[in-house]
Amino acid sequence: MNDKMVKIAVDAMGGDYAPPEIVKGAIQAAREQEVEIILVGHEEVIEGEVARYNTSELPFSIVNANDVIQDGESPVTALRFKPDASILVATRMVKEGEADAVVSMGSTGAVMVSAIEILGKLEGIKRPSAGGFLCGFAPNTLVFDMGPNADCKPRDLLNFAIIGSVVAQKILHIDKPTVALLSNGAEEGKGNLLVKKAYPLFKESDLNFIGNVEGGGIPFGRANVIVCDGFTGNILLKFCESLGEAVVERLRTILDKQIPEGQIEAITNDLFVLTHSAEAGGPIFGVDGVVVIGHGRSKAPQVADAIRMAKMMVETNLVEELKLELGGEGG
Repeated sequence: MNDKMVKIAVDAMGGDYAPPEIVKGAIQAAREQEVEIILVGHEEVIEGEVARYNTSELPFSIVNANDVIQDGESPVTALRFKPDASILVATRMVKEGEADAVVSMGSTGAVMVSAIEILGKLEGIKRPSAGGFLCGFAPNTLVFDMGPNADCKPRDLLNFAIIGSVVAQKILHIDKPTVALLSNGAEEGKGNLLVKKAYPLFKESDLNFIGNVEGGGIPFGRANVIVCDGFTGNILLKFCESLGEAVVERLRTILDKQIPEGQIEAITNDLFVLTHSAEAGGPIFGVDGVVVIGHGRSKAPQVADAIRMAKMMVETNLVEELKLELGGEGG
């Protein structure tokens, strides 16, 4: 086994299709991505799933965790009463240097609280942010925040923008990424109270701020980083996913018997990927470690993609880059 391989701790018990699809995706990643996988969860259950595959040459191991934090449970309460929960064990492995990153398809709240309490927040960050690609029609556009921070203050939005700018530089390789506030109009002065108060903070910052953009500008890539509160961002995310599914279903009906089934599959699969870019996984930015949250409905391909995202964050040293940037900008 290559000691230089990136080690990813995978919460095998988190997600709607755990553990079968989580294990399948993790094994796929171990086979294709040159990463070492550590599956965390009920050892006997995971071993039963792993036995379905040929893993004799793959770099992976299993770490036992006796509990699982379910959707609907209070993450803070679970942190106290379920210290052996899979997401907590996996996150502690990152803290203790036994893994380079953690990936989970489980409860967003549980993953976020685990990351904050165990890894800690970066200096200058009050609220870590989950963000990233919203749809494949705009491959050079990132949206922050997409869920964890429903209620925000103006300076929270500024922190999201700083995080987004660093991510765009490191992942999209854009030298001076453009930044915009999501609003109900492009003109200065548009927006709710939060956007109106954030606007001058953005203008006074060192960001490449271009003003407001409307929701319709997102799929056209009007800015490289588009900033909103997590309540709005999560609605956008789920709307895009559902709209994509509805369009694909409608297109299948329209094309049925007009063109061969194979061509229909190719067209709709491509469209599905374009409208589900965020399903693979959204990193939590602003904590002192690499943490990726996948969609609860993720199956093996999305799990493998989330692991790929985690590996990329480790290899680009993104957390250290954020520390440097936030040291001068945060507050």
